[in-house]
Formats: sequence, C-alpha cells, structure tokens
Amino acid sequence: MTTGHEDRTDAKLRVAGSMRRARTLLEAMPYIKAYQGSTIVIKYGGSAMVDGALRETFADDIALLHLVGIKPVIVHGGGPAISAAMGQAGIEPQWIEGLRITDAETIAVVQSTLAGQINPDIVRLVNAHGALAAGINGLDGTLFTARPLDERLGFVGEVTAVNPSLIHSLQDRDFVPVIAPLARGEDGNTYNLNADTAAGVLAVAVDAAKVVYLTDVPGLYRDLGDAGSLVSTLDLRELEEILGSGSVHSGMLPKLESCAAALREGVPRAHILDGRTQHAVLLEIFTAEGIGTMIMPNGEAP
Repeated sequence: MTTGHEDRTDAKLRVAGSMRRARTLLEAMPYIKAYQGSTIVIKYGGSAMVDGALRETFADDIALLHLVGIKPVIVHGGGPAISAAMGQAGIEPQWIEGLRITDAETIAVVQSTLAGQINPDIVRLVNAHGALAAGINGLDGTLFTARPLDERLGFVGEVTAVNPSLIHSLQDRDFVPVIAPLARGEDGNTYNLNADTAAGVLAVAVDAAKVVYLTDVPGLYRDLGDAGSLVSTLDLRELEEILGSGSVHSGMLPKLESCAAALREGVPRAHILDGRTQHAVLLEIFTAEGIGTMIMPNGEAP
C-alpha cells in the first residue's frame, strides 16, 4: 500500500526536471532574440555526416534554428564518400596540404557524389525533421565562380566570385539552402571547392552573423598534443599568429584560413565545433559557455 509520499516525491522530481528545461529555454532566449532574422552558414562534415544519431540531432538543430527565425545555410563536404567512390572507380585519392588532387576523372566522381548522392540525402534528412530544405550546388545560378587554385591540384578551385542571389531567393521563400561545394570555372570547367573555404566566402557574401565549422575535434588546440591547451575564445590577431607559426595540422589548415578570411571581410563570429557532440550547433549558439572555439574580431576576445 502506498502512503502518497512516493507520489509527491515523483512530482517533485518531475517539477525539478521541468524547471531545468525551463531554465535552458530562458538561457537560450537572448541568443534567439539576437540572431533572429540573421543568416548562419554551417559547414557540415566529418562524423556528424556519417553517424546515424549525429545526423538526426544535426537535422533537429537545423529545424529548430529555422523554426525560431534564424536562417541556416548548409555547405556540406563529403570527403569519405568521395574517397569511397574513387576507390570503386579504381582511383587512389591523393592529397596536398589537406586538399584533394582532382584530375579530370576525379572531378566527375566528385560531382556525381556531391550533387547526386550526398546533397539530396541531406535535403531529405532536414525535410524529415521539419525544415523545408532545397538542395543546390555551386554551379546553380553561378553561385561560385573559380579559377585553378594550384596546377598541382588539377580541378580544385579558388573562388573568384560569389553570386548569392539564389541563396537570398531561397531564403525569401523560407527554404534552408543545402549547398554542394562545386564551382563553375572561369574557363568553363567544373571545379571542386574545399567545403571549409566555400563556407567562409559564402558567409561573407550573404552577410552572415556567424560561420560554423563542424569537425571531429573539440576545437582549436594551441598544442595538438596537449588536451589542456584547448582554446575557448580568441581574436583574429591570435589566430593569425597561430597560422603563422606553421604548427597547424594540415587537416585543420583550410578551416582556420577560412575563419581568418571571413573575419577579415566582416563576418562577426567564426566557430569550430566538435560535430561528434550531439546538438553541438545549438549548444554553441544558445548557451553562454558554448562547447567549441569561438573566434572574434581583434580586441573582442577576453
């Protein structure tokens, strides 16, 4: 026979749980107000793209941002899928300074994988979670124009122009743009873009409030071998010093260079997040502590 005390204890636990959730919502409120109506460009890649649970929580994050009036734009990578497709085609992936060597045979694989497989899959995923997504690639509407970045890399492009009109048009119709990083070359060829670089230049072109990079590390380390050297916040000058030191791992180099370029051109915030953490985007944007590394203009970092 119960005495009623157990019910009251359960009720208290339920109320306590509800209060914690309410505090979480209240903590998010000023950030929602601050960024409502703003564009946030998110580079989507790494484990967050391939782990089933992380894919679902990423799509939840995008749907919530969209629901509260923030305008997410997704630029996705696809390195592992491209490498797998190249393997099936008998092409061995090769890299220079973190960038894929892309000959004529490889660019065909890159285009079919990014635009034909990965992009529609992300669109389907985001749509299933409640936001209305539209998949495009950098060839559509001549979103990205490029020239060869380095003759050693073949059809890897350096962006020379961005035409954001298609992005604005999709946003005006309440779509979440999902972008495969391809570009039309000044010479008429198709070029592969590093997705980190594409996200940065797009953030500038659409006047984004933030550019966010999902990675497979907790953030930026001053010393990669020292777990205690994780950097929570820094400014552009500090980032440039780190880049100039020559100590940056090749895989992180395009991200950090893209952050620096975006900040120089007026993007107010750049974030490097651990995409292996569920709801990483929401935790970074809507909490005071954040979970990754935030990079700010000179003089703003504590």
